[in-house]
Amino acid sequence: MRRALVIAPNWIGDALMAQPLFTLLRKLHPRIAIDAVAPTWVAPVLERMPEIRDVYATDLAHGKLQLLRRWQLASDLRDVGYDAAYVLPNSAKSALIPWMAGIRLRIGYKGESRYGLLNVRHPNPPKTERPPMTAQYAALAYAPGAKLPFVDRFAQAQDAEATDAQLLPVPRLESDPNEAVRVSARFNLDTRAPLVVFCPGAEYGPAKRWPPEHFASLAQFVAQSFPYARIVALGSKKDSAVAQAIAERAPNVRNLCGQTSLGEACALIARASAVVTNDSGLMHVAAALRRPLVAVYGSTDPRHTPPLSDVAKVQWLHLECSPCFARECPLGHLNCLRELSAEQVFGDLRGMLLAHR
Repeated sequence: MRRALVIAPNWIGDALMAQPLFTLLRKLHPRIAIDAVAPTWVAPVLERMPEIRDVYATDLAHGKLQLLRRWQLASDLRDVGYDAAYVLPNSAKSALIPWMAGIRLRIGYKGESRYGLLNVRHPNPPKTERPPMTAQYAALAYAPGAKLPFVDRFAQAQDAEATDAQLLPVPRLESDPNEAVRVSARFNLDTRAPLVVFCPGAEYGPAKRWPPEHFASLAQFVAQSFPYARIVALGSKKDSAVAQAIAERAPNVRNLCGQTSLGEACALIARASAVVTNDSGLMHVAAALRRPLVAVYGSTDPRHTPPLSDVAKVQWLHLECSPCFARECPLGHLNCLRELSAEQVFGDLRGMLLAHR
């Protein structure tokens, strides 16, 4: 196989969890060139992956068919001569572009009964036995039903029969120190001061967001113990209101949500002394940039989508009602996050900041 096209996921975190697949494809096919089709809000992450050659950034709207736009992109791709396409989203429309482009092998999970659109279909994993997402994507490098010869090093369950298998590679992003300096200068951030990054947003919904008052209390602990540290909140424009609520309670937090591009946010995270984040795309960015981080979980399960880093700590109460995977707390109390105190999170954060003095 010489050329492959990836239809990337629509979410930053999912795109990062797909990177081990790209690494495996490079190992299995040493001369392969991998390109990707990705939404504009995900493309900057793929551009920082060494396995990806070119990225076709699209503004295709989430949830819309837009047949003409897909046909136009497929026409552009038809002449490239791809040998295979890996369709990572499960929707039927995500498989249209490789099919329209006439790519011979079109690989992915069965998803929305994509007969015809895909001609190498892997069975959908049972919802009750969801594997780590990295392993789920990595399986696409092999034939349907094949035993994956890699073990996910962050999986909770140990496979006794996989002792001779290699560890599944983890996501890793490239960073440019000069870019971090330029972005810091743009926002008047002193590169000599320790930088703590808060990521208070979560696109999926409120049930993944640690309360703003808890972030604010954590910022006050930082101010008391590490007065020279600078704290910035990063995220999209949608996260600006929650970040502002934090800043109003803790004036030492600077709200940069919606003021940076994704690339600039990556640059600031790359130079952070520590990151505190919800289960979000920026959590996976911080892990892939190998920054010390504390990941706060509520309605989701860190066994399925963990921060893939040896320097990450997970705070999860694992209440009887969690994980529920709901966008909003179905019981109305959000105890899985409200009962997770700032003191508990600061216990992990303090150790990270002491180690980076």
